[in-house]
Amino acid sequence: MVVKKITPVYVEFIPEIIEEGKLYVSETYQTAIHKCCCGCGEEVVTPLSPVDWQLKKNMDTISLRPSIGNWNYSCKSHYFITNNQVIWANRFTQKQIANIQKKDKLDKQNYIDSKNKQIINSLLNDDNWLSKTWKSIKSLFRS
Repeated sequence: MVVKKITPVYVEFIPEIIEEGKLYVSETYQTAIHKCCCGCGEEVVTPLSPVDWQLKKNMDTISLRPSIGNWNYSCKSHYFITNNQVIWANRFTQKQIANIQKKDKLDKQNYIDSKNKQIINSLLNDDNWLSKTWKSIKSLFRS
């Protein structure tokens, strides 16, 4: 059966049985999961991160962005979850899907590269404890 409304359920661990019409959210593990809203029964996992999906909470409603594109499933369903409502979106061609998947992969790699650069810069910064400790150790051998 096609789902038109979804109810958020906040959990620490994702349950073994996923009920239709419910979005299980584990903020601890930054993951949300639900059954595909087209009714095909497939479980849809949405990692929550700056480069995957973002969950917006407003009182007792939730929104998930970007859209859910189940392009690896036979249903190929595509929808948004906005204020607990399922809003159906246009179907994409295989070429559009490939372009989005390519862009998503590039966005993730750029995000990872950016985070790694921040970590390296932080470690090399003269003000951090690692740099100060290394300078102290080096000074012991100069004496």
